[in-house]
Amino acid sequence: MSDIKEFMTQDHRDCDEIFIEMENAVASKSDEALTRFETFQDALTNHFKMEEMVLFPMFEQKTGMREGPTQVMVMEHEQMRELLSKMQDAAESKDNDKFFSLSETLMILMQQHNMKEEQMLYTMIQQHLGDDADHIISRMRSLVH
Repeated sequence: MSDIKEFMTQDHRDCDEIFIEMENAVASKSDEALTRFETFQDALTNHFKMEEMVLFPMFEQKTGMREGPTQVMVMEHEQMRELLSKMQDAAESKDNDKFFSLSETLMILMQQHNMKEEQMLYTMIQQHLGDDADHIISRMRSLVH
C-alpha cells in the first residue's frame, strides 16, 4: 500500500531539485535557462494540480472541512503562480536581477508552504484517506503523466 504523505513529500523534493537546476542554468546564463524555468514551472503547477483537482477535494469531501487548511494552501498556490508568471517575464527578458529576487521570494514561500503541508496537512490527509491511497495516487499521477 502506498502512502500519500510520502508520495507528496517526494514530489516536493523533486520540485526542489528542478528549482536548483533552474537557478543554476539562469545564473550561468545558459542557453537552457528558459527551458529549465519551464520545466520547473511545469513540475510545480503539476504538483498544484494533483492537490487541487484530486487530493484536496477528496479530503474536503471526507472531512467536511472546506474552508480550512486546503483553502489556505490554494491561496498560497495562487501567490506562487503569480511569482512564476513574473519570473517567466524576467527569464524571457534575461533580467537576472529581477529573476533572482523573485526566485528568492518563491523559495521562501515554497519552504513555508511545504512545511505546513508535510507537517500538518498531509498527515491529516493520510489519516482520513490512507485506505484509498493507491487509488488516490494513481488518479494524481494520471493528471500529469
